[in-house]
Amino acid sequence: MDISDKKSFLVPLSVFLSIAFIVPLLLVAYTSVYDSGYTSRGYLALSQSKLYRQALVNTLLISGISGVVATVLGYIVAYHLSLLTQRRRALYIVLVMLPFWTSILVKSFAFTVILGHSGIINNALRFIFGEGAVTPLIFNRVGVIIGLVHWLLPFAVLPILNNLLGQDDAIKQAATLMGASATRIFCKITLPLSVPGIVAGLAMCSVIAAGSIVTPSLLGGRGDMMLANLVDFYVREALDWTVASSISMTLLFIVGTVMAIFTIANKTGIKQRQLDRGQA
Repeated sequence: MDISDKKSFLVPLSVFLSIAFIVPLLLVAYTSVYDSGYTSRGYLALSQSKLYRQALVNTLLISGISGVVATVLGYIVAYHLSLLTQRRRALYIVLVMLPFWTSILVKSFAFTVILGHSGIINNALRFIFGEGAVTPLIFNRVGVIIGLVHWLLPFAVLPILNNLLGQDDAIKQAATLMGASATRIFCKITLPLSVPGIVAGLAMCSVIAAGSIVTPSLLGGRGDMMLANLVDFYVREALDWTVASSISMTLLFIVGTVMAIFTIANKTGIKQRQLDRGQA
């Protein structure tokens, strides 16, 4: 089978993506600048809205923190999985994927039971240390980040694990023969080589968190509204589709910019490591 025959299999996928993604995106972009005539009212309203600015700051902070925490925890899990035998690793990967088997809505409600004032964690603190040890873990930013990290963890584990498993063991064996300790091998070889996986996991987690709507709505407080929640407000409450579309396009621009930065940084890092390897 030649290359042209292989490319023909991509035609149905291209048609599906055009119908399911590109066409709706173009409609949203059109709605953001058209309201009984072409207008910039939606974007002007955003530039003058204090609520929008606050939601933008919340989105950047929450998605950034959630992405970093999920990536750090995901690296720990992925590194542990990479040290296991193939049979045990397959079992643990199934456990890592378990959060995907439950709806994000159900998981968010479950966290209200775990993190609430009378939840499992606070009841344990109350039993051990007394009433003064009770900590607010829900309806605030802490609850949002905990819920998002739990949801995003598999998205961080999988690319990092794939990178760790793809590393050449001969390099580590050579370092061991030269007398390098396990800590030095990790810091000088394993960690630098896993940077592309870390960047991919961080980018994926941050972008997904930026579009989150359910978790901030159920676990966050009044000051934790994100851009996706603002879109929902203008669609269902204010019934202003022009402003809602403008917010959506702004969020898309932010996500696209973040992805471009991560992609450029990743490619630059790979080229630099190749140059360093060539000079060595």
